[in-house]
Amino acid sequence: LYWLPCSKQVARLHINALSKVTDWLAEKHGATSMNPLVEADSLTQRLNYAAWFRKNQHNFLGHIKDKHINSTVRYARSVQGKRPLGKQSQDAIEFPERYFEAFYFDGLGGAVDRRVALRDQLILLLMHGGGLRESEALHLWLEDVLIDPSNPNSVMVRIYHPEDGKAPNNWRGRSGKTTRAAYLKEKYALSPRNDLMGKKRVGWKSRVTDSKDEYLDVHWFPTVFGEVFAKLWQDYTRFLTGVERNHPYAFVSFHREHTGNPYTLNAFHDSYRNGLKRIGLKPCKDDGLSPHSHRHSYGRRLRKAGVSEIVIKKCLHHASLESQAVYTTPTAKEVTSYLNAATQQLLNPTEPVEQIGTPSWEVLTEHDFNDIDPDGLFTGKNPKLGKRNGY
Repeated sequence: LYWLPCSKQVARLHINALSKVTDWLAEKHGATSMNPLVEADSLTQRLNYAAWFRKNQHNFLGHIKDKHINSTVRYARSVQGKRPLGKQSQDAIEFPERYFEAFYFDGLGGAVDRRVALRDQLILLLMHGGGLRESEALHLWLEDVLIDPSNPNSVMVRIYHPEDGKAPNNWRGRSGKTTRAAYLKEKYALSPRNDLMGKKRVGWKSRVTDSKDEYLDVHWFPTVFGEVFAKLWQDYTRFLTGVERNHPYAFVSFHREHTGNPYTLNAFHDSYRNGLKRIGLKPCKDDGLSPHSHRHSYGRRLRKAGVSEIVIKKCLHHASLESQAVYTTPTAKEVTSYLNAATQQLLNPTEPVEQIGTPSWEVLTEHDFNDIDPDGLFTGKNPKLGKRNGY
């Protein structure tokens, strides 16, 4: 057939699909199965058992299911395909801090239209200093920015869920609903942006919110980002008073053909690329030169400052601690630094200090915590999270 070789993952998908088709033909029409189950060797049986155990360990209703090992563990397909290579956790590529000042002032801030510069700088602050995703920033309404009662020079920013978030100013619709979806429908005859199609769509990823009113709190870090945002916000809202808007969204287009329309992701990406171009850079996700890399910068900054994992989870609005493991994975530069320090220790050894007394908590948690920490987030010899990783 002259087919080019495909990847191991794709090959296994094809094998599984063909196996199910021939099994169906054998069951319904008496045909011969092309890939029947055969007695598995000892290695395959152990792998099947490990897969069965992991599936039951992570099953929400696993406690009510049969704990006996299924008989199929002892069997395997005669043709399985090659096993794919394992992969370690990927680095969260952050935006290079050495470029941030130039990108803020001369990149996005170098736009000819002052209104455009202010708008894009505000979105950048939300991503880089508040850890928001670019899509979350575009869901901001004017009413969602409030003076911070603990710091009059800063602001509190809340990003409400586009559908279920509470409408502003205690609004209640004709049917008694108080959600933003109802508010948009009655006031503007609009649908939430995550329900739209095409270029106007702005998605929503977060599965957790910080309040029963369904909003995300922006936690500025360092806190000076909130003060800078407050100053720019005052200037931006002054410009916005002269723009006709038929919607409640804060960030709008200033293009002559679309003035006043909600700002789209595609338009922001164009402005972002132009900002990088002004300082001599090209967009490159692998180098951290992309909008989402600012969220990674925020997470890495928190980790380097020694902020606890549970607080980082709150700041990034993650549903689980496992979601932020990517931010604790050491970078290649950090690995090199650790190995250089270990080399110096190897070449210049010091006398070990004999420990007397009760072992430390770290030593005690190296073994036998699979029942309460099956993923090894905090226990084991190599925990994924926590200060034992050197962070």
